[in-house]
Amino acid sequence: MKPIRHAAAALAFFFALVPFAGAQDLDKIKKNLTEHLPGIGKIDEVSKTPMPGVFEVRVGLDLFYTDVGGNYVLQGEMIDPRQKRNLTEERQNKLLAIPFDQLPLKDAFVITRGNGKRRVAIFEDPNCPYCKRFEQDLQKISDVTIYMFLYPILGADSTDKSRNLWCAKDRGGAWLDWMVRQKPAAEAKCDVAAVNRNVEFGKKYKIAGTPTMILEDGKRVPGALPSPEVEKLLAQAAQAK
Repeated sequence: MKPIRHAAAALAFFFALVPFAGAQDLDKIKKNLTEHLPGIGKIDEVSKTPMPGVFEVRVGLDLFYTDVGGNYVLQGEMIDPRQKRNLTEERQNKLLAIPFDQLPLKDAFVITRGNGKRRVAIFEDPNCPYCKRFEQDLQKISDVTIYMFLYPILGADSTDKSRNLWCAKDRGGAWLDWMVRQKPAAEAKCDVAAVNRNVEFGKKYKIAGTPTMILEDGKRVPGALPSPEVEKLLAQAAQAK
C-alpha cells in the first residue's frame, strides 16, 4: 500500500503545480484524451475538482481524473478526509439520480398502502431472492404508493413470470401472491411492451441489480434494505421535496 500512497501523493503534488485551467484548457483536455485514448468513448464533460490541478472526466456515468494537459489518467475515488466525504461517490449519486417525474410510471403497476402520500418506484425481478426478502419487509411500510416496475434481467424464466404477472387481472395481488406467499401467477398472455420498455429504461440508466428503489427526490438506492432504513429514506425524500 505504501508505494501506491507515495505514487498518489507525488502525482497530486505534480498536479498542484499546474496553473489554473480556463474553458479553453478544459476543451484541450477533452481533445488530448480523445487522441491519446481513442477507446475511452465519448467524453461528455470535463470539470474542475476541489483538488488543484485535477479534473474530472465524465464518460456517461463513469468518472476518471486527469491533469490539465490530459496526459495522465487516474481511476478511483476522490476522498476529502477533513470532511470525511467520498466526493466520487457523491458525484456518482447525483449522476445516477432519476427525477421521479421522468419515470415511465404508466409502465408500472401500483400498490397503495394507507393514505399513499409517500411515493417510491421499485425495479424488481420476480426470480430475485433479495427482492422476495425485500417484499417481506415492505409489508411493514404504510402510507406509501409503490410503483412496481417488472424488470426481468435474470433469464428467460424471469421474462415468463413477468409476462404472467403483467397480464394478471390484479397485478398487485398476483405480485404479492408470488413474492410473499410463493403462489405463482397463472399462465397468461397480453401485450408486454411495457415490460420490454422497463428493461430498456433500466439499461439506459444502468440499473444493474434488483431491487433498486427510486425515491421522490430522485435518489437511487440499490439493495434489499430493512424496513427501518426504507422508512428513513422515505422521510428524507419527503423533506427534500
